[in-house]
Amino acid sequence: MNHHDIRELHSMAEFESVCRLYADIWGPEPGAEPVSAEIMRALSHAGNYVAGAYTDGRLTGATVAFFGEPAGTTLHSHITGAVMGGGIGLALKLHQRQWVLDRGLKRITWTYDPLIRRNAHFNLTKLGARPEEYLESFYGAMDDAINGGDESDRVLTAWDLTVPLSAAGHDGVPLPAGAAHAVRDVDGRPELTSTEAEFVLVDLPDDIEALRRTDPAAARAWRLAVRETLGGLLADGARVLGFHDRRSYVVRRFPATSTHLPTGSNQ
Repeated sequence: MNHHDIRELHSMAEFESVCRLYADIWGPEPGAEPVSAEIMRALSHAGNYVAGAYTDGRLTGATVAFFGEPAGTTLHSHITGAVMGGGIGLALKLHQRQWVLDRGLKRITWTYDPLIRRNAHFNLTKLGARPEEYLESFYGAMDDAINGGDESDRVLTAWDLTVPLSAAGHDGVPLPAGAAHAVRDVDGRPELTSTEAEFVLVDLPDDIEALRRTDPAAARAWRLAVRETLGGLLADGARVLGFHDRRSYVVRRFPATSTHLPTGSNQ
């Protein structure tokens, strides 16, 4: 594995390099980068976290984060982007984790698209973070190369830094006895099932980004299925236990939560 030099960024030239990297990753139109160099400059100067990963002297990843609520406990990581492979994303998150711990904070939050399997596996299995809240169309419609015009549903995810790092490399949480599917992948499309099980499984598609390009109707069906089930469960107070077999969210209902899926709309 390559060695990555992770360091905080402070100069406009560094922030402009981050803008170019993000444009390569997200492919936005000129002037529509996910975050501007000026905003990164302001956040960094105010004491927030802007860091880059360098591999053989070349910028290969970057992350932008700012302090959030509850004050004095939380850093909110707004955006992290890295070239694929080489462990850059993990190296950035571990650097961010240490930066937060050095300042006496206890957790890092961020949002991600709950339909992207590799992100769910990375966040839940490799890091041990857990989704806490489903945010419907958080950024509105996003027409960049990754989001492909889909509604920008996100899950707010929290990484509790008081818990030891999870062991990387395992395949996620085991399947609880009696677990039942609320969403199952059937030939690439979601099949919803009403279930009263305490432990609920929500499958994800193989590659939602490819599906948005090749079969937008199927991609839309997945968005609505996961919004209704995972979103409804989280709104009702259920808790995500982890990710199973790189495929399924494992969610635990508690007695106060509703007993039927599909749940209808969530707040």
